[in-house]
Amino acid sequence: MTEVAVLVGSLRRDSINRKLAIALGKLAEPKLHFRLVELADLPMYNDDLWADVPAAVTRFKRDIETADAVLFVTPEYNRSFPAVVKNAIDWGTRPYGQNSFSAKPGGLVGTSPGAGGGSAGQNHLKSVLSVVDVVLMGQPEVYLHYKAEDFDDAGNIVSQHTREFLQGYIDRFTKWIERTSEPKTSAQADAYADA
Repeated sequence: MTEVAVLVGSLRRDSINRKLAIALGKLAEPKLHFRLVELADLPMYNDDLWADVPAAVTRFKRDIETADAVLFVTPEYNRSFPAVVKNAIDWGTRPYGQNSFSAKPGGLVGTSPGAGGGSAGQNHLKSVLSVVDVVLMGQPEVYLHYKAEDFDDAGNIVSQHTREFLQGYIDRFTKWIERTSEPKTSAQADAYADA
């Protein structure tokens, strides 16, 4: 099964973007397996910390590198994307020459209570992801206007229109991963075999 590392840009327990990520994961089964990657325990990036690398950083880089693809599910903060996402990207791309995101197929979606669905934040994040070599799927875009009644308590999408739209995204993302994936090298697999 294709493994997708999912980075949710909100740390809030009841985050609507976390709800969206979980709902998308259900739509993606059985072709894709979504694994939410922990971001809350990553310290703020500090190059000095490489002298004694925090376990959270090692785990994070392993989670990205062992996945077949990455999916960013993020809100918009002040017309940009959240600091927790930028911090994760900074850790993942360092040290020099060890970019965990390199050539990784990726997707980007988000939701917001506002009608814009987080579009400004996503567009800002797109420019960063292209620089760090995430092979980002451009279409379809998902700027979801969040409505609580579209989801049930178990995290399922109950709105037929929303479910069909998001299923279309998942189907396209699955094909994108198949088309753009580079084979993992044995060195990548060996690097984390004992970690």
